[in-house]
Amino acid sequence: MKRTILFLSMSKVAGRMPGQLNVLLAEASVPYDMVFEMDEVNDDFEDVDVTIVIGASDTVSSAAEDDPNCSIYGMPVLRVWKSKAVFVSKRTIGNTGYAGMENPILFKDNVEVVLGDAHDTCEALKAAL
Repeated sequence: MKRTILFLSMSKVAGRMPGQLNVLLAEASVPYDMVFEMDEVNDDFEDVDVTIVIGASDTVSSAAEDDPNCSIYGMPVLRVWKSKAVFVSKRTIGNTGYAGMENPILFKDNVEVVLGDAHDTCEALKAAL
């Protein structure tokens, strides 16, 4: 059975109380049974054709696993970079987040960065489909 994974990376939420993102999803009327915990989806990314990340942040940074000198090393992250193709929607390049460094996934061969307003980008993608 194929599963579609919807992943929202909301950098303004990162670092706040655990469960706060679930509250935001509930306020957006996202059914709870569509929400998965990190450990439920991380192993699936290798089988995912396309992952769309909105606002690449520390929550999807491969440095947390690959760079022992990074301030977020050891932090649990979603391994989106293991997907076959990743599209990252960002307003600008250079926002370093808590880690104080650009997210290394932005430079991986299977990752495309789409600059612009995420809402406009998603609307254009929806129209194209």
